[in-house]
Amino acid sequence: MEPLSFALAHCLPQVLLTIGVLALLLFGAIRGKASDGPVTEIAVGLLAAAILVIALGPKTQAIVFDGAVIDDGFGRFMQVLALIGAMTTLIMGQDFLARERIDKFEFPILILLATIGMLTLIAAQNLIALYLGLELMSLALYVIAAFDRDNVRATEAGLKYFVLGALSSGMLLYGASLIYGFSGTVNFAGIAAAVQGGASIGIVFGLVFLFVGLAFKMSAAPFHMWTPDVYEGAPTPVTAFFASAVKMAAVAITVRVTMTAFPGIAPQWRQIIVFVSILSMALGAFAAIGQANIKRLMAYSAIGHVGFALVGLAACTQAGVVGVIAYMAIYLVMTLGTFAVILSMRVAGHSVEQISDLAGLAKTDPFTAFFFAMLMFSLAGIPPLAGFFAKWYVFNAAIQAHLYPLAVIGVLSSAVAAYYYLRIVKIMYFDDAAPAFDRPAPVLRIVLAVSSLLMLLLFAYPGLFIDATTAAAKSLF
Repeated sequence: MEPLSFALAHCLPQVLLTIGVLALLLFGAIRGKASDGPVTEIAVGLLAAAILVIALGPKTQAIVFDGAVIDDGFGRFMQVLALIGAMTTLIMGQDFLARERIDKFEFPILILLATIGMLTLIAAQNLIALYLGLELMSLALYVIAAFDRDNVRATEAGLKYFVLGALSSGMLLYGASLIYGFSGTVNFAGIAAAVQGGASIGIVFGLVFLFVGLAFKMSAAPFHMWTPDVYEGAPTPVTAFFASAVKMAAVAITVRVTMTAFPGIAPQWRQIIVFVSILSMALGAFAAIGQANIKRLMAYSAIGHVGFALVGLAACTQAGVVGVIAYMAIYLVMTLGTFAVILSMRVAGHSVEQISDLAGLAKTDPFTAFFFAMLMFSLAGIPPLAGFFAKWYVFNAAIQAHLYPLAVIGVLSSAVAAYYYLRIVKIMYFDDAAPAFDRPAPVLRIVLAVSSLLMLLLFAYPGLFIDATTAAAKSLF
């Protein structure tokens, strides 16, 4: 086994955040006040430090802790995305939590704990590390979903997520035990060697149960049933966290498991991925049309976007993995910008969530309306914004893999989904003005403007971004 110092050097972000969590817990307990005080700022600093550690740390690939954890280009790229999602959520949510009087010091600590779980999950190289990362992430998520405990909707959201999450974790654990029983190992490389000549029925069953658990965390149909209620009921910063950082970790581990543990039986798991992808795209496109609540609409939008990302995974190729990574990075930026607007939706000191509340926003707040319209066009996949290229990458990978029906269904679903994104633009620009929103916190305007401009920059200067995603994908093969 490798020296402990070598292993810790390749898990430095997790170590840094763990030490930070312990210190912040002590600080919060000794301080003895309910409000978060400087805890959020320190948590943001820790997340930024973790990003720097990954950016400046060793670039070599290493498998540590007796094959449980891997440090590679793919993991580092997806970890940075998850950290950016967590950090931006904390920055954007501080004003909302203070106004709602739920700015307790435990909130940033729970976000950090969930992030440690996400980083562990993304770097998992065996089934035990996968389950440990998943549960560490999930246990913190159950609590923050119901963080506004005096709010009935938030409590209901937390309870629903806990019950369904526990069920999905049990199914994932059952699948993992079947895979271990029939392959004789929990290590991804060992499983890949065991199934190289073809998989037994036990391993295929285990793989199905494993995918059920992972699809639940990705909020992919038909295991999406918690998503609309939790997105609507949870405090808005929590919803932003679910839609951004958590999604990165869930998709990353799904790609890693399929590409490193089961490459030998790609035809079997491809059928599952294609089915889940089509169902998610169709449900995301049609179910969102009738939604009146913007957070609920974003829940169905998230389900649809996971379906689009899985189109790239179904290709089972390096180009497909590049497409998935690029799609998730662009989706992260679009989602954070969108939630900056949703957090800005306050009238006379009270949060509003109805799409009709955006009516005439172009007249009352042209700045927000313009940038939000850009994000809606990007989410709809309209060129020249980055959302178009995200879909182009995954559909192109599917066509190269001769998955023509999947690509056609994806394009049709994208056309249907464009309706409800463009409807929001129409409401902002052409409907009679609703009561004007309160002046938003400056940080929300900054996040909105930066995310919108990134959608244009990725079109104008795609080279650096594509080089990074290609290098990340290569490390899996």
